[in-house]
Amino acid sequence: MSMNIFRFSGDMCHVASIIVLLLRLHASRSASGISLRTHELFLMVFVTRYLDLFTTYYSLYNSVMKVLYIGTTGYIVHMIRNKEPICGTYDKAQDSFLHLKFLVAPCAGLAFVTNLIGGFNLIEMLWVFSIYLESVAILPQLVVLQRYGEVENLTSNYILLMGAYRALYILNWIYRSFTEPYYQHHWVVYVCGLLQTALYADFFYYYFLSKKKGGKFSLPTAN
Repeated sequence: MSMNIFRFSGDMCHVASIIVLLLRLHASRSASGISLRTHELFLMVFVTRYLDLFTTYYSLYNSVMKVLYIGTTGYIVHMIRNKEPICGTYDKAQDSFLHLKFLVAPCAGLAFVTNLIGGFNLIEMLWVFSIYLESVAILPQLVVLQRYGEVENLTSNYILLMGAYRALYILNWIYRSFTEPYYQHHWVVYVCGLLQTALYADFFYYYFLSKKKGGKFSLPTAN
């Protein structure tokens, strides 16, 4: 994949979002308002997408970023699950979205069908599965935030950076389609990218509304 300002900026937003979340967990020593299930989904996304680490070398930058995403996401999952006192503050009752049933299973089914159309290939199927799953992986986190209502600054900044990462990748695709003569379009990637960005739209609206008013950031509660 070629490098451009939109892709690089998107990658840096993604890295910054992870750093912000790690700082938030270490500083507050609390997982309150954080969805373990979302990060389990992201870990699944990265592990199934980056299997080419063992087969293909693209660049040092590419390899480092893949290892970074897998390692840091795995560490976040470990902190919320096992590290005291953080794990003791994790509220499983609030993070109750049935992610395996409503996200993982349908994405796996879609990936299987999509892969059969083009000829079955296990690595390709897992890659497509990761694209489908990433598009909806943030849903458990958004549900948790809605249930809590008020959102802490670092948590809101984490979500904002994640949304910015995806929006910048859409600009990256548009830029590449105009500047690379042999750029290969992948409509599954496009549709999933747009869906993922759209899921952040409501969050963005209330985030910028709270900044405009100068008050605390809160989302409408589910109750």
